[in-house]
Amino acid sequence: MQRRVIVPLIVACALLMQNLDSTSLNTALPAIARALAVSPLRLHLAITSYMLAQAAFLPISGWAADRFGSRLVFRVAIATFGIASALCGVSQGFGQLIGARILQGIGGAMMVPVGRLILVRSVPKTELVGAMALMGMPALIGPISGPVLGGFITTYFSWRWIFWINVPIGVLGIVLVTLFIEDSRDVQVRRFDFTGFALSSFGLAGTLFGLDAATSADRASPIGLVCLVVGLACCVLYVVHARRNPHPILDLALFKLQTFRASVTGGSLFRIGMGALPFLLPLLLQEGFGYSPLQSGLVTFVAAAGSLGMRTIARRVLKLFGFRQVLIWNSLVSCIFIIACAAFRPDTSRVLMMIVIFLGGVFRSLEFTSANAIGFADIDAPQLSHATTFSQMAQRLSLSFGVGISAFILHQASGPGPRIPIHAFSLAFVIVGVLSAFSALPFAQLDRDAGAAMAGRLPKAHGRV
Repeated sequence: MQRRVIVPLIVACALLMQNLDSTSLNTALPAIARALAVSPLRLHLAITSYMLAQAAFLPISGWAADRFGSRLVFRVAIATFGIASALCGVSQGFGQLIGARILQGIGGAMMVPVGRLILVRSVPKTELVGAMALMGMPALIGPISGPVLGGFITTYFSWRWIFWINVPIGVLGIVLVTLFIEDSRDVQVRRFDFTGFALSSFGLAGTLFGLDAATSADRASPIGLVCLVVGLACCVLYVVHARRNPHPILDLALFKLQTFRASVTGGSLFRIGMGALPFLLPLLLQEGFGYSPLQSGLVTFVAAAGSLGMRTIARRVLKLFGFRQVLIWNSLVSCIFIIACAAFRPDTSRVLMMIVIFLGGVFRSLEFTSANAIGFADIDAPQLSHATTFSQMAQRLSLSFGVGISAFILHQASGPGPRIPIHAFSLAFVIVGVLSAFSALPFAQLDRDAGAAMAGRLPKAHGRV
């Protein structure tokens, strides 16, 4: 089997495991909250703690792959994620679950970026859009089956099983990587930037944790405010450090490339809505409408089904319209479907809700594929590991922010009672939809022919700035 086919399918095993875990967890979140005797809004930390750990350890993934070999690091990351999943399944309290989720985040921080690095190093740029779409198709089995499987397991068995199903998938992934993936690493590995790693990790994790802790209660948490200030200070110090260091762990010079800059800034804004939807929809259906976890999963899984269908024709759409036009107008259409969820009520037809969710998944899939691919349009081989790490870190941060701001809106819009009113969900959908729509502005700065070669169009100008 050609490398452009076998490599994306193997990397997809890691994405499948991660996506299956996250979508199953979102569906089971209200049930886990009841089992651990905590508020569903409080349990959003099970999602954000995972992403915080990813944000803290993502900067090391590119260097580790170059230093120790991408195949070895990929296998270790898959094993760490699988072990942490098993620990989540045996957790007996809120603190144990959060600790296991942090370990999962560390494994995920190394797993997905290194997997994507293996892909972009193995496939020519002219075939990268198709390879990324192919990689995403098996990975979408997780989002498609995750809500239904998680809902079924939670309704009829125990929520703990949603974590244990990752173990056999991880074992399969390790075997396939060992058999079919060639090892790759840089011949000349730069010295590891420990100072930059410390500043970026504390800065990103401290800022996100501080925002979450400072806004998750009626009164701002002093600890949260301290973490926020320290985190922001570390971020500023890292910018100063990166400008002076010839080989920083996060290369800010990548932002000189127009295509990469648009991919990171526009993609991050757009993913606010993507981070919010998997958190808001199951919570609305179960806490607001009284659905069972299985009923909730049977409604929300269609978003991933729509994504799967679009990935098969993404390259043809980009060839017809070009990256710039697709990224601008498709982002706005996608955000309309996010805002449309604000109109859902207990008496809304399930078929109508599924149609809205399905169409939203179709357009969001096209946006993700396009934004991911355009980021590598002007990246040279020596920059691949840095670009992969940076783009993945930005994605985790924006998804985490989407969950955090959704929980904050629900908390502030809810009354003193234990139940979350439906109008609070409506407000959250509108706000995250509007925030995501601002992604059209960075995409509008792209040249008309940006990424033309990747899209199969004849380039009239180079995409570099």
